[in-house]
Amino acid sequence: MYIEANGRQIEAKPGEMVLDALNRAGVKVPTLCHMAGLFPSGACRMCVVEIEGMNGLVPSCAFPVQEGMKIKTHSPRAIRARKTIVELLLSDHPDDCLYCVRNKNCQLQDLSEELGVRQRRYTGAKSECNIDTSSPSIVRDPAKCILCGKCVRVCEEIQGVSAIDFAKRGSKAHIATAFDMGLNVSSCINCGQCIMVCPTGALRETSNIKEVMDAIHDPNKFVVVQHAPSISVTVGEEFGLKPGTDSVGIMTAALRRLGFDRVFDTSFSADLTIMEEAAELVHRIKNDGVLPMFTSCSPGWIKFVEQFYPEFIPNLSTCKSPQEMLGAIVKSYFAEREGFDPKQIFSVSIMPCTAKKFEAERPEMGRHGIADLDAVLTTRELARIIKMRGLDLNDMQPQPTDTPFGERSSAGKLFGVSGGVMEAAIRTAHYMITGDEMDEMQVKDLRGLNGIKESTIKVAGIELNVAAVSGLGNARQMLDDIRAGKKQIHFMEVMTCPGGCIAGGGQPVGARLDAIKARMKSLYEIDRDSLLVTSYNNKYIKKLYDEFLEKPLGHRSHELLHTHYAQRDVLM
Repeated sequence: MYIEANGRQIEAKPGEMVLDALNRAGVKVPTLCHMAGLFPSGACRMCVVEIEGMNGLVPSCAFPVQEGMKIKTHSPRAIRARKTIVELLLSDHPDDCLYCVRNKNCQLQDLSEELGVRQRRYTGAKSECNIDTSSPSIVRDPAKCILCGKCVRVCEEIQGVSAIDFAKRGSKAHIATAFDMGLNVSSCINCGQCIMVCPTGALRETSNIKEVMDAIHDPNKFVVVQHAPSISVTVGEEFGLKPGTDSVGIMTAALRRLGFDRVFDTSFSADLTIMEEAAELVHRIKNDGVLPMFTSCSPGWIKFVEQFYPEFIPNLSTCKSPQEMLGAIVKSYFAEREGFDPKQIFSVSIMPCTAKKFEAERPEMGRHGIADLDAVLTTRELARIIKMRGLDLNDMQPQPTDTPFGERSSAGKLFGVSGGVMEAAIRTAHYMITGDEMDEMQVKDLRGLNGIKESTIKVAGIELNVAAVSGLGNARQMLDDIRAGKKQIHFMEVMTCPGGCIAGGGQPVGARLDAIKARMKSLYEIDRDSLLVTSYNNKYIKKLYDEFLEKPLGHRSHELLHTHYAQRDVLM
């Protein structure tokens, strides 16, 4: 089937929408509400085009192609309509672009520039809105909301949480939680995927930049920082580097220039997590423990289970996440070794995930009244601090991270992509059961961006059915199947965000699918080229157990590295 667009013939697929055919042919049509892969809503009308023989403009995202149709995407009529839409949106939008966290990265701002909006043609009383700062992870500024509905759709249709929805009608319409309460008492699981799809600054992460900079400048604080496995392959994008570029060395150099006293790699504690988690899996298998066992590295997933599937809480691994494990070790083993009072240490993590801010504030994450972590920064916040200090990642010499928590295996690095935790755990569990290494370290069935990946692993005559799931809508499907007896799974990894941490809610906003694939490819290449691919061969992990923890699942590791979860009641 062929259609004509701006005088050019392009191929279209029967039944597809005009916008999809145009995009595939490289014809640009602006959108605000469109979400690839989801049923079109046609809400914003930004994508209207002119079709020969039709009286009105049609939304290209929701209009199916027809043989021989002739389309004008940028006719004077279409451009006037789009410009009017933007002008109407701006008439009830705050004039605070210079203060907005999305300045220069705002679709509304970009469209205003593209369409030549240079004056305010529509005026009137503006909506009165209150900023919701109740969540430890996410800030909602309804005044900047343009009612595109993308946050509602990702929360409901992708994540299966439905913490927010449209409320009221007409000029009173707005996005709200149940009973218009704060996000902190809603069913929000803090994943931040709403931030990733929001075209304006209506949603942003709760910033911890001030607390971190104050600690760095406090002579009485010893400030340590750790960075998650995926950060090194994403932060460079904020400085113009090619997506997927591994910037771990120059990022470490930048963190030292910022004033951090020690720079550690969370991939080290990912190795530590694997030692504990694999040991827990083996223990459950050998002692008829609760199966399937679910990974517990993703805090949004944990809250999801606590709220929606509390009967599965015993299935969750008791292991803390890697950031919390390293936080606990820094304020115990490291503090003792270096002669610090744990209260003197200010521990910071740089994470791809807004839910990590929520996790750091959980009362379960700490002991003796001392939190494992004091502040969590997202990838975006790190980039802002680096730019604030006038540093340029393109002009830095790489530096190594600090020992003893800087050495990591590539298994720990795989935590950044969906399936990576499972793959790393299988390598160690196989060794713990058999005493031998796997013949083939890579588990191909668990790689890639598919939302649900399953495999059967044979270990010493035991068949383990494993699954790696990303996106909580997919997790809901798997849990329902397990509960109904349709799936027989022994071990399941769940990452809250589709694709895993490389696409987390704290990563650079606006990343395209090809950028996410490049990040994934980079982590796989690090694993492929590494000489150290298993957590149990990390010499600093061995040293930590010899000097302090004694053994996986031992008394001290239980005290420091494990926790518990309970049912959580929220306003739905």
